[in-house]
Amino acid sequence: MQENQPSRTALRVAIQRAAHQLLDEPVIFDDPLALLIIGRENAEALQSDAPGFDTSRLSPYLRAFTAARSRFAEDELCLGVERGVGQYVILGAGLDTFAYRNPYSAESLQVFEVDYPATQAWKRDRLAEAGLAPPQELVFAPVDFETQTLEEGLMNAGYDPQVSTFFSWLGVTPYLTSDSVMATLQFIASRPQGSGVVFDYAVPRSLLTETGRKSLDRLMQLCKLAGEPWQGFFDPGQLHRELRAHGFSQVSDLGQEEINQRYLGERSDGLRVGSVCRLMCAQV
Repeated sequence: MQENQPSRTALRVAIQRAAHQLLDEPVIFDDPLALLIIGRENAEALQSDAPGFDTSRLSPYLRAFTAARSRFAEDELCLGVERGVGQYVILGAGLDTFAYRNPYSAESLQVFEVDYPATQAWKRDRLAEAGLAPPQELVFAPVDFETQTLEEGLMNAGYDPQVSTFFSWLGVTPYLTSDSVMATLQFIASRPQGSGVVFDYAVPRSLLTETGRKSLDRLMQLCKLAGEPWQGFFDPGQLHRELRAHGFSQVSDLGQEEINQRYLGERSDGLRVGSVCRLMCAQV
């Protein structure tokens, strides 16, 4: 993050979600607010030339993974609510729209959006521009991780540490050090029984095929140019062991093959995810 500036990747991710609504049929993640949240100029440009958005070789893979990880997180949240989860914390919320299309009542699910103050202020401006009013069950929790811990930020926002909580942490861990990632996961593991987390993570270059390494190198170059370089990579086997050691009782990890089979297996358009990142769900 650059001081006093919103995340550049947050907008790119939101545009990927919006492009999925226009380019892919059927959608694997239905978000009727995706175009509204990216701003009028971006939405008009995308609607006028959606195919032109797909000129990069990586674009369909990024779009597929962005949609799949959002679908996975909200599928797992649904299971969490069924087992008694009463709070939903969206870490690095960016331009996520869940709170504005939330199917659960305010009494059953309290939603917290955690993000850097500058990114959160930028999002609120975009919401106002789109005419989207924050619902009563949503609480914004601005957290400057240079000066606060996640726990402090949540407690300041009215988070109840006694209530089972589900955490969504998408598109964030590659930008953090391994130590920072594990510290956050350790905090989540200390939540009440039934709590859980979904996050995506990047695998080390040494575990990828030649094609995967080329894709990773290109992604890292783009993020570095945007001022948000990738730092954190995890070996799946080692990550499983660390999650268990921290106290997670159930761990589910989806790689390229599993994601494609679960969400993209019946498609005729060839939309698929790549091998650079994986999806993890861990339950306390």
